[in-house]
Amino acid sequence: MISVTADVFRLAEVFTISRGSRTEAKVLTVRIARAGAVGLGECVPYARYGESLESVAAQIEALPAGISRAELQEALAPGAARNAVDCALWDLEAKLAGKRVWELAGLPAPGPMTCAYTLSLDTPEKMQAAAARHSHRPLLKIKLGTPDDMPRLEAVRAGASNARIIVDANEGWSAEVYQDLAPHLVRLGVALVEQPLPAADDEALIGITRPVPVCADESCHDRASLGHLRGKYDMVNIKLDKTGGLTEALALRDLARAEGYQIMVGCMVGSSLAMAPAVLVAQGAEYVDLDGPLLLAEDRATPLAYAEGKVYPPEAGLWG
Repeated sequence: MISVTADVFRLAEVFTISRGSRTEAKVLTVRIARAGAVGLGECVPYARYGESLESVAAQIEALPAGISRAELQEALAPGAARNAVDCALWDLEAKLAGKRVWELAGLPAPGPMTCAYTLSLDTPEKMQAAAARHSHRPLLKIKLGTPDDMPRLEAVRAGASNARIIVDANEGWSAEVYQDLAPHLVRLGVALVEQPLPAADDEALIGITRPVPVCADESCHDRASLGHLRGKYDMVNIKLDKTGGLTEALALRDLARAEGYQIMVGCMVGSSLAMAPAVLVAQGAEYVDLDGPLLLAEDRATPLAYAEGKVYPPEAGLWG
C-alpha cells in the first residue's frame, strides 16, 4: 500500500530567494506498507519545475501498490514524486532486511560532514547581522541574484570574516554580471557560484573565464543532463527532488565524478526525512548543503543531528 500526505513545517524565520519568500515548508510524506514494515520518504514539489503538491500527490497515488524500485525508474520521470517513493522503497527494503540502506547499496558507513548554512536574501544590513550570528559556522551559503548583490556580498564577508562562502544566484545573473563580479568574488574569498545564469541561457558560459568555479543546479537534474553541461560548469549540485530519488542520485554522482565534475549535494527546504537519504550521496562531496532542518522551527520526531557545523548520518528511527 502506498499513501501520501501533505505536511507543513514552520520555518524559524522568513526565507527569501530571488524568486520569492516563504514562512513554511510544504512537503509530501510517502508511506509504503508491506509485510508488516513501513518505508518513509519525503519530497518537496517545486513550482520552478512545474510541480505542485496536488500534481505530485496525484502521480504518487496513481502508482501500482507493489511497484519495485527498478519499475519506478521507468514509471515516473525524474522529479519530486519519484524521489519520495524511491526513498520510501529504500527505507522499506532496509527495514525488511534488518540492515541499513548503505549496506544494501554497497556503500561505506557514512560519517559526519561539514554542512553549509544558508543566509536568505535581504538588505545588506540584515544579511551582515545574520552572517555575524552564524560566523561560528565554517561554511555559509548566501542567496543572491539581483542587480544589487555587491553590497550584500561585502556585508556578509564583513559579518563573517573567517567563514568560507558559497553564492547561489538562483539564475538571477547574466554572463556579463558574472564576469563583472568575478574579481570581487575572488577578492572576498567566495569558493563557488551556483547557477549564475538561467538554465535556458547557460550557453553563454562556454568560453568565458571562470576564476570562481561555477556549479550547475537548475541545469542539472539527472545523468541525462551531463551532456549539456560540458564547457559551462565545474561542479554539479545533486538534489534528490531533481534526480527522482536516491537510486538516480547515486548514479549521477558516480558518472559526474567520472566525467571530471566536482560534487555538491543540496536540498530543497524540507525536514530531516528529506535530508537523510542525501547524506549518503554527500559522502565525499566537495560541498554539502543539507541545512533544510536548520531553517525549520519544527522537524520530524527523530531529527538529523547537527553539531559544530556538521551534519550527521540518520538514525534508523528516522530513515534507512
